[in-house]
Amino acid sequence: MSQTVDRALSILPLLAQGPADLGQVADRLGVHKSTALRLLRTLHEHGLVYRQQDQRYRLGARLFALAQEAVENLDVREIAHPHLAALNDRTGHTVHLAVHEDGEVLYIDKVESRYPVRMYSRIGKPVALTVAAVAKLLLADLPEPERRALAVKLDYPRYTPRSTPDAAAFLQELATVREQGWATDLGGHEESINCVAAPIRGADGRVVAAMSVSAPNVVVTAEELLALLPQVRRTAEAISHDYSGTTPPKETEVSVDE
Repeated sequence: MSQTVDRALSILPLLAQGPADLGQVADRLGVHKSTALRLLRTLHEHGLVYRQQDQRYRLGARLFALAQEAVENLDVREIAHPHLAALNDRTGHTVHLAVHEDGEVLYIDKVESRYPVRMYSRIGKPVALTVAAVAKLLLADLPEPERRALAVKLDYPRYTPRSTPDAAAFLQELATVREQGWATDLGGHEESINCVAAPIRGADGRVVAAMSVSAPNVVVTAEELLALLPQVRRTAEAISHDYSGTTPPKETEVSVDE
């Protein structure tokens, strides 16, 4: 990267902390005021910074518009799919991707198991909100007032003896999911199906989607599926970094007890 571009881009995080005058910008960059002024004028011409009446500079509206446009055009399914396929290739189990839209949690991608026993789920199909692992992750990320309002409105079907029985139990489970950063459905929807899930986060840390690995008991036990949780979490973190455009940290082992 050229020195001029590097210096110009260094101005943006400085102004993100609040308005700054020419001298402050020059001092931070370690350049003469004339150089700082030339950089600021170029950024101003493109709407990326704005000069206030008090002669201080702040971030420009064009920068926010570009950021919003970029977010709106991100396709989490397109970004996630290669990672989902790779996880499916390593484990052989069904991998799902889901989002929260208009009060429903919907599957938006699915990579089928390599085993003869297949799950009855399809892209576009809503999931069972009170038991599905992906739903727990997406709903756990809601602000507490929204979580409580939603919990009292929901019905709690007894799909199996392990289904969530009522609003109080659901809220407690969401609190646990929020704290630990992952979720399970161990026979809550179908007694023979188990699932582990992890969140996909945007640059602001909010959960934008959730991914899961599911398998029937005839293929692997619940304990064997839970042993895959570190892989599931690493995959979700890799998708999160691709989605938010951030550099992933050095790989560390993730344990179920974290």
